[in-house]
Amino acid sequence: MADESSLSNGRGAGSSLQSICYSRGTLRLLDQRKLPLESVYLDIKNSTDGWFAIKDMVVRGAPAIAISAALALAVEVFNMDAFTGTPNEAVSFLDSKLDYLVSRYLVAKDDYLVNNAHTCSLCTFVLELFIQSFWTELTVSLSCALCFFSRPTAVNLSDAATKLKEIILAIFKTTSDAKIIFEGYIEAAEIMLKDDVASNKAIGSYGASFIKLHRESSKKLSVLTHCNTGSLATAGYGTALGVIRALHSEGSLERAYCTETRPFNQGSRLTAYELVHDNIPATLIADSAAAALMKSGKVDAIIVGADRVAANGDTANKIGTYSLALCAKHHDIPFFVAAPLTSVDLSLHSGQEIVIEERSAKELLNSHGGLGEQVAASGISVWNPAFDVTPADLISGIITEKVHLSPFLHELKLLWTV
Repeated sequence: MADESSLSNGRGAGSSLQSICYSRGTLRLLDQRKLPLESVYLDIKNSTDGWFAIKDMVVRGAPAIAISAALALAVEVFNMDAFTGTPNEAVSFLDSKLDYLVSRYLVAKDDYLVNNAHTCSLCTFVLELFIQSFWTELTVSLSCALCFFSRPTAVNLSDAATKLKEIILAIFKTTSDAKIIFEGYIEAAEIMLKDDVASNKAIGSYGASFIKLHRESSKKLSVLTHCNTGSLATAGYGTALGVIRALHSEGSLERAYCTETRPFNQGSRLTAYELVHDNIPATLIADSAAAALMKSGKVDAIIVGADRVAANGDTANKIGTYSLALCAKHHDIPFFVAAPLTSVDLSLHSGQEIVIEERSAKELLNSHGGLGEQVAASGISVWNPAFDVTPADLISGIITEKVHLSPFLHELKLLWTV
């Protein structure tokens, strides 16, 4: 079994920040909506708690979402009453719970139809409301059939569920004991947590080396990043922010710049919080100041994360990433993406096939990313995509835990065969 004493994401990860605190049978998630002013942890006791933590953005960041979902079910399985069913029923139980974690139970509210008119017909909308009125196992299968996802743009959550199902099935073929199937699932979820930290540290190392190859001299580098891709978005250390951490630890970082990342302010609330916590020299800028910063010559490179990478290298990331890439191209500044291979979706030929999540209008109409008082005029319509897609031809390289990639299509496919 995995070493339970080293499973929390901050330990051994180059940062004492812990957004995912796990030991077998218990899971606590740092409520990132309250940062940086409050550090509040929520107890996650089952898959339902996990689903709402993902949907409500208690936890965010593609890797952290996947791991939190897997661990939420592990906690539920560990603490449930003695299971009296057959091994086949144990597999069905786990599969349905994993399906539930990637399903979208949207609460019926004023902005439901407006926010989801592009993804469902009126018939689908009415059926979903009907389903919500009868909270049964039927809800799971029907909602999954409708393909509503708690966070649809990131590939990691659905990919993790698929891999865990494969592990469950493999165990099922070797045992007639339901208990062994459940124990195998718990161990697999714990391994996901440990592997993500190792993967992120490899991304940081590769990324730091690759970016230094692009500098004109041995001078320290100033790097701009967007959104949050650190310990708060992963199981530990981070992807794009992990590269910045690695540059800093090697003495190669002059300064990190982070955008505020409106409307949910992941940059000002979370990335700035991590940078200050780790004593990394850093400056926060308004999203609209990025072009001026590049023009000033203060930025040597830009590095961002990714929620999904298509086979051709097109990359979906937090809204505003595409704008940064266009500005970087104009100012001849290298633009890098740092992401684990679990964020790569070879089933998508290009970014045009990536489903872009649209968030609640309240995130723009109210302060604090929708959590505060109203600041916009009543009656104004809102378009609030959570992500955009950056074309591969604007990306200087994609940094993974194995190597940096460019050109993308051939090398992405090759990596999956290694």
